[in-house]
Amino acid sequence: MSETGDGQSSCRRGTRPGDASKGGLGESPSADPADPAALWECHAAWWQREFTDGADPEYEEQILPLLAEELEGSRSVLDLGTGEGQLARRLRAAGASVVGLDVATAQLLAARARGGGVAYLRGDVGTLPFRAGSFDAVVACLVLEHVVALDPVLDEVARVLGAGGRAVLALNHPLLQAPGSGWIDDQILGEQYWRIGSYLGEDTSMEEVAKGVILPFVHRPLSAYVNGLARRGLAVTALHEPAPPPGFLALAPEYAAAASIPRLCVLRAERVAPLPPTAARPGAQASSSAATPSPEGGGSPVGVWHPADASSPPGVSPSGGRPRGAIPPR
Repeated sequence: MSETGDGQSSCRRGTRPGDASKGGLGESPSADPADPAALWECHAAWWQREFTDGADPEYEEQILPLLAEELEGSRSVLDLGTGEGQLARRLRAAGASVVGLDVATAQLLAARARGGGVAYLRGDVGTLPFRAGSFDAVVACLVLEHVVALDPVLDEVARVLGAGGRAVLALNHPLLQAPGSGWIDDQILGEQYWRIGSYLGEDTSMEEVAKGVILPFVHRPLSAYVNGLARRGLAVTALHEPAPPPGFLALAPEYAAAASIPRLCVLRAERVAPLPPTAARPGAQASSSAATPSPEGGGSPVGVWHPADASSPPGVSPSGGRPRGAIPPR
């Protein structure tokens, strides 16, 4: 019995079949696997080179257009795990006010350099410095499978969404891309099929997605996301499971036999009930305008500078100095 590609790593978003054998992609093999933030910081240049600025057909042909469609009409969007801002820029160009948040300064500096009028903030997706109801949409594109503690993130997503707001989550398909899944070519029995790995249990692992690039992955069943959203008054109103796009299949011909197996799952959830009192952060106040995100206590978002601001961005001294979390847009 033989298996096409690597049954696990070739399934993961952020990898293509054969990537782990490529040389020269790892930016810092000495990064501490116990510190996910440091890993993303070290490998930011790899990510930017391999998956942004038109380099990756999956993003260009499928992920970015699909998410832009799901967020169409949004006035204010929070992009969690924004990376170098490719989705945030697209949403800003469509007319939304966008704040991009990421844990890696190297990503945010690249995002600022690429312009687009987006405001950026370095921070943790589990502790958002915004008042309740600050945004009418929150998007997390291939982020939550790298977060060990899901509940705090969903708490915060629900808290910062205003009335009628929507959350859009793009995930590695929880079922079809579960750990150990992959295409099986059984040459003895003459059968070919997609094997489903361990699905119901949660699994956290460190994976080498390219030579020298080790990143954390957390597998959860789809119910963890759907039920987690529902408990916070967010009902799933759309689910997308697109087939791999032509550009990906052209780069990964060994995946062609499994072209009907989705790699991506996108959930859209909309607020249908008020946020349960137990989910609201103590001291949080409702924002007076969903289109003007602000931290608890008023003013502009902590460490964020908006294009309309005439003064120096928060966290940057008038004489220059080093940013303290603020990445002003261009």
